[in-house]
Order: sequence, then C-alpha cells, then structure tokens
Amino acid sequence: EEAFAEEAEVAPTAHYAWNDKHRPRKPRYFNRVLTAYEWNKYNQTHYDHDNPPPKTVQGYKFNIFYPDLIDKTQAPSFKVAKTENPDVSVLRFSAGPPFEDIAF
Repeated sequence: EEAFAEEAEVAPTAHYAWNDKHRPRKPRYFNRVLTAYEWNKYNQTHYDHDNPPPKTVQGYKFNIFYPDLIDKTQAPSFKVAKTENPDVSVLRFSAGPPFEDIAF
C-alpha cells in the first residue's frame, strides 16, 4: 500500500445560509493505493521472486471523515466524472454542510 494525497481542484459553490454559523472547510482524509504483483503467465515466465515484475494498481481506499455534519440523516455521496483523457476519471465526494466537496 502507498499513501497518496493528489487532490483535484473543485470550483467553489455559492454562498450558503449556514455560512454565518459554520465556516466551510475540507474534510480530513487518508487515501491508499493498493498495489501488488500480477503473476500472469507472461510474468511467471520472465520474472521470479528474486526479480519480481512491476507492481500494478489493484484498487484505491478512501477514508474521509465528516465529524460535524449539520444534517446527519443524509449520507455522504460520490460521483465519477470523466475527463478528456479516457484513462483518467475524477472522484468527487460530497457530504453537505459545513464541508466542501473534495475530489481526487
């Protein structure tokens, strides 16, 4: 596992009614990239345990903390946005006030 903190820019939204009581802020987060060796037939032929193949990305793990949500009945949500590059997508997490959206 490797940690990463490459955060994408999110455009600020309009002025909220709760802005005077709670200052909008980004949530705390910890992200991990899960990597491992892929022992397919090609890699078994050309690599061994002393000389392993390159690691490949197996998945991502996002731990995002929203401790002071105003509306605790509404669960945080996410959206996947496509970019110009077909190999890259942006994950946007939103939870509501007082937290701003965060994207990776």
